[in-house]
Amino acid sequence: MKVAFATTDGINVDEHFGRAGKFSIYDLKADGYRFLEIRQFAEGLDMEIIETKGMGQLHDDRIMDKADKLADCKIVYLTEIGGPAAAKLVKRGVMPVKVKEPAGIEESMNKLLDTVKKSPPPWLKKALGK
Repeated sequence: MKVAFATTDGINVDEHFGRAGKFSIYDLKADGYRFLEIRQFAEGLDMEIIETKGMGQLHDDRIMDKADKLADCKIVYLTEIGGPAAAKLVKRGVMPVKVKEPAGIEESMNKLLDTVKKSPPPWLKKALGK
């Protein structure tokens, strides 16, 4: 199962979904996880999304494009996400997970792995194909 993290530095979950210029992608299995890749949407902030905010369909299309490019992930960790963007992810079978404050990606993966091993909630079991 692939897990994405909205990040500015590849180390921490520290970015809003729309503004995130890159996402770190990991592969999670029942016995561990490994880093796969960085998916780059922009250098720094994703200005295509920021600059189209309030422009209706153009902005929605940019958000949809980002959601489509993350659709192979089952979970996306982020600091914030708007309702319409969250709905676009969920429609693609991707669960957005908000962190209250910036958190380490490795720490987040370890917590997720622990949850998978002990007692995953129903949505996570489904995402894992169990």
